[in-house]
Amino acid sequence: MPEYEDFDLDRSTAEAWDSFQGRLAEVLSVMDDTADLTIGSVASSSETVPFVRFSSISRDMLRAEAASNGVLADAYQLTAAQLAALEAAGWQPPTAEGPRATPNFSLECSQENTAELARQAVTVLRDIYGIQHPIFLAPDQLAEILQPREVPLTGTTEFDPEDVVATIPVNREHLDDMITAELTEMFGHEPMRDAEGDFAIRVGSTMLFLRTSADHREIVVFSSLVHDIDGRSRAMEVLSDLNAEVRLVKFQLIRDRVFVTTSVFAHPFVPAHLHQAVRLLSEVADGIDDDLAAKLRGRTTFEGNL
Repeated sequence: MPEYEDFDLDRSTAEAWDSFQGRLAEVLSVMDDTADLTIGSVASSSETVPFVRFSSISRDMLRAEAASNGVLADAYQLTAAQLAALEAAGWQPPTAEGPRATPNFSLECSQENTAELARQAVTVLRDIYGIQHPIFLAPDQLAEILQPREVPLTGTTEFDPEDVVATIPVNREHLDDMITAELTEMFGHEPMRDAEGDFAIRVGSTMLFLRTSADHREIVVFSSLVHDIDGRSRAMEVLSDLNAEVRLVKFQLIRDRVFVTTSVFAHPFVPAHLHQAVRLLSEVADGIDDDLAAKLRGRTTFEGNL
């Protein structure tokens, strides 16, 4: 079954908000009076959108302001229920008087209690402003919160160094030449090509074909697994189950034949990607064609001719 079969969007969203809230609390705990931090929603215009702004008002006190109708664009005006929810959560309504007059709702908190301030901010952004996921927060306002990893990631690969080098094909012929070289290295002989220009490789009881796109940006690897099937409805049910179970490849019914395909990005062309696609489709095609032919009452490509 697909690896995302148990994916729960609500759980994932809740975890994203929890992670965002924790990181925000960390940032607020070291905030000083050198700069403010504003977190707003993504917008495609210059209009004022919902936001929460943080500032340091003394050595150990922070102030948060949540945008109110006095500053929000018409499209983002808050309803009476939303305004009441802000006050119910402890936010002070806008005021035009006093040393900290503001057109926004405000909340002050000790810097020792930034976890609560971060929780309040998430409540406003998510529950009152209706921002569904942290991904919809303006990225230019999150530089301090979504910091890159300090230590670069490193890893290893089973491929030779030259096989992970990317090359931009200048045209389709160039891409075909690079494929020829890689297949020759993989199989010990130059691959055959048919009249359409497809590369042909025999794998057990079936054949693989590789076809490059006219714009030299894709390599399609495919195999005709079963021929002359008996019963399209039954075949569609079987292939639907296979498509839900097998990773990275797609099973298709075209007239009375079953195909399995996968695609490789070719812009840029990376030999290792081609190697993996060919090996994957070889294993799938040669490993399933006999059983699939029996199940669908058809025949394999080289049945009785091995």
